[in-house]
Amino acid sequence: MKILDILSPTQVFSNVECNSKKAAMELLAKNIASSNNGIDQIDVIDCLIARERLGSTGLGNGIAIPHGRLKYCEKSVAAFIQLKNGIDYGAIDSIPVDLIFALIVPEESTDEHLQILAILAKMLSETETINKLRNSKTEKEIFSILTN
Repeated sequence: MKILDILSPTQVFSNVECNSKKAAMELLAKNIASSNNGIDQIDVIDCLIARERLGSTGLGNGIAIPHGRLKYCEKSVAAFIQLKNGIDYGAIDSIPVDLIFALIVPEESTDEHLQILAILAKMLSETETINKLRNSKTEKEIFSILTN
């Protein structure tokens, strides 16, 4: 599994103005649902929020990976937003989050879900990658960083 398999250039957004975790979740859900993957925006929001209730997906260092498994999802799909300013996300280190990678996978795809999360966690723990993502000015640039 590669990030390129689940993320398209149209699902990457840079320099987004967002003032809350809820607004970020809604934006991510809208973009994931628009991928024509057989899923509804409300279902995506509910899925992401249900996962957040178990514990924040704010990893620390300004990064969050909201994720979940969804019954009517046909294939794994993702969206990424680079926020103009960090938001309170309830991260483990209390640092405002400005890089958010959301992931929705089919309900039965437990192994794939864990594999993708491991890839993301590794990639988003690399200081050089994080700095590149934060300093990127375009969606194309961000997409390239995430998929190479």
